[in-house]
Amino acid sequence: MGRLDNKIAIITGGSRGQGASHVTKFVEEGAKVVFSDILVEEGEALAKTLGENAKFIKHDVTNADDWQRVVEETEATFGPVNILVNNAGVVLTKSIADLSEEEYRKVVDINQVSVFLGMKTALPSMKKTDKASIINVSSINGLRGAAGNSAYTSSKFAVRGITKDAALEFAEHGIRVNSVHPGIIQTPMIEVEGAKDLVAQMAESVPLKRNGVSEEVSNMILFLASDESSYSTGSEFIIDGGITASN
Repeated sequence: MGRLDNKIAIITGGSRGQGASHVTKFVEEGAKVVFSDILVEEGEALAKTLGENAKFIKHDVTNADDWQRVVEETEATFGPVNILVNNAGVVLTKSIADLSEEEYRKVVDINQVSVFLGMKTALPSMKKTDKASIINVSSINGLRGAAGNSAYTSSKFAVRGITKDAALEFAEHGIRVNSVHPGIIQTPMIEVEGAKDLVAQMAESVPLKRNGVSEEVSNMILFLASDESSYSTGSEFIIDGGITASN
């Protein structure tokens, strides 16, 4: 018996990094998963390794029509949606003085507007199920400020806020909505060329003296997607090795 047997999930940003870990974990636990991304080659390769219970769809999360297509294809392939994981996101490190309006809006569209579109579009499908769960991936930057990350931080605070509103609005339909706030997680997003020393320094700033790994975030998201978290909604779940403990 898997913890997500008979569950049908949509996971965005699922081709690599934390998203790929979430997709893999969900399939291992018995879910049927449609995952989306703009990284087609990596997405198709992952779907092939996971078999018939995983389907990849190319998807621009900032586009309402794309969202409608993803939900419709999920229903046609597997059935009504039980779980939505809004995982897609980007980071842009720039000071407010140097950040252009276009750059700011791009980050907000991907990190924030996509969450609104995903929840709004998936809602009619999720109403058809007995139990449903939405997990919105924010960040510890959705709980505190960080110099040079104004676009990212403001978008992640917004994800935290809309999660609480949606939890209140969707409760009457038995749909739970929670946000997850990862800290420094070892993924391709931070494993760029020449960044080894910086990543090591980041690990030293963590009370547990290490960076997290994707599977640790996946385990939290799995818990929130499963019926084990049946009385949790409108809450923040932090995975940061203790970084925000002193805030």
